Amino acid sequence: MSVENPVPPDPADALAAVAALRRLADQIEDAAVEQAMRTGWSWPQVAEALGVTRQAVHKKHAKRLIAAGVELRRR
Repeated sequence: MSVENPVPPDPADALAAVAALRRLADQIEDAAVEQAMRTGWSWPQVAEALGVTRQAVHKKHAKRLIAAGVELRRR
């Protein structure tokens, strides 16, 4: 592994790293979306920042945010 090629030589290690990075990215996204919604962002604003549709971000996060007590804006 080097700076030019950050992939570990063992495929098991490389795939484990990918899985760990995905979990971390999901955790960061969840926290950032919750923070944005708690500070009054709209679904379209969050969607634009993430590069996805409003429907996609709503489907992925709405149920969890409601369970966390976040007051959600309609638009």
